[in-house]
Amino acid sequence: MNESSSWRSSARWTAALASVLALVALSPSAASAQVPARFYWKTLSGANAVPLIVNSISGNTNPFDPSHLVTPGANVDATLALAGYARTFTLGGRPALVAVIEPMGRISGEVTAGAQTVSETARGFGDPMLELDVNLVGRPAQKNLVDALRYEPGFSLDLIADLAVPVGEYDNTRSLNLSQNRWYGRVGAPIVWQLGPWVPGRRTTLELLPAVWFFGTNDDYVGKTLETDPMFEVQANLTRDFTERIWGSLDGVWYTGGKATIDGVQGDKLDNLGIGLTLGYQINDNLALTVGYKSTINDGAPGDLQMDAFMVSLVAGWHPLVEGMRRLKGE
Repeated sequence: MNESSSWRSSARWTAALASVLALVALSPSAASAQVPARFYWKTLSGANAVPLIVNSISGNTNPFDPSHLVTPGANVDATLALAGYARTFTLGGRPALVAVIEPMGRISGEVTAGAQTVSETARGFGDPMLELDVNLVGRPAQKNLVDALRYEPGFSLDLIADLAVPVGEYDNTRSLNLSQNRWYGRVGAPIVWQLGPWVPGRRTTLELLPAVWFFGTNDDYVGKTLETDPMFEVQANLTRDFTERIWGSLDGVWYTGGKATIDGVQGDKLDNLGIGLTLGYQINDNLALTVGYKSTINDGAPGDLQMDAFMVSLVAGWHPLVEGMRRLKGE
């Protein structure tokens, strides 16, 4: 490998952060709160990413609420935009990541009970979410371009912690809001398992994310108290390169728990499955485009979670070392 090809391969590894950091998952506003495929792939320490994500979502629950409180008979539509920032770093020799994302947009819904139909609309900013991800099992952190060129994930296991800060816009006279007026978060253990050779255009991975969501109490939910039990979820992605720049994924997710109690009146717990498809395209060494569709499937009963979502994301990624080398080479 000559110097030029080595440099370009290194740049592609660094730019892979753009395809990895489709940060929609950091916000529960994503359909089914599902982490996009290849999110927990590793890249150079010190890399940066800025995502812009747009979601169009419909169903019978507020897509800004990760507890997926179901309202039978509801028809909810939302258009969401999300913007954020992420940075990779080294912690005790292990790869780590910290990220923040801010959801914003518009949500509207109708609930029909008997002969009466109630409509609500909300717009503005939701609750920002923070995530810390630290690798526990797998390859050491990639500290330079040589590490990036030699990297293969093999089997990796991370520990993640997410926290949403309830500072978004909230109206206690409405059941539909962008903010949830309570603290909530998630603890999970992402797994990435390399299947076959690690060659661009031929990479295949099986990825799993078991996680538990925890919810604080909303003591002013349309004048009532809303409490939610912890919710357990398992996400799965089977990903495959089609070419060096195009990849696809089969996605699935299962939820259970998350039973809501409103002023002492208990609802039903969730027990739902969702499936989806994701297609990614690396536009250049710094920009990545991702398109996805997800939908619940066991949703025939009125009390079942029903949600359909279409997502488009554009993510810019860069690394100071790589950008410096590009300037030296006059590119």
